[in-house]
Amino acid sequence: MPYKILVVDDSKVARLFVCNFLREQHTDLELFEAGSGDEALQLAVKHQFHGASLDFNMPNMNGLELATQLQQSQQKCFIGLLTANVQRSMQQQVQDAGLGYYKKPVNPDVVKQLLIDMERFHAAS
Repeated sequence: MPYKILVVDDSKVARLFVCNFLREQHTDLELFEAGSGDEALQLAVKHQFHGASLDFNMPNMNGLELATQLQQSQQKCFIGLLTANVQRSMQQQVQDAGLGYYKKPVNPDVVKQLLIDMERFHAAS
């Protein structure tokens, strides 16, 4: 069964990079893209995701706010937050919310770690 992964970023180019890197790392994926938190929440009503990659800095709803809402309906979903914010307070907020923290810029190593963490999350549950 393929992993269903939600990729959320207001930048189409960033979503393209994340999706391409995901496909390079894992061939058995079903990818869903959203350009906003609202689009992501609409997809979450229709699908149960195994993993989600969320950009932090988005208009109207940031990635942390989105993650909080997704956690209510997607309890079996590993959520990783991608951010350029490297302040310790941001890392702590992300960890306190039970999310994976990944530093931008997005590259194959960052996406590989997100997939490893997602697989560990599912192996433990």
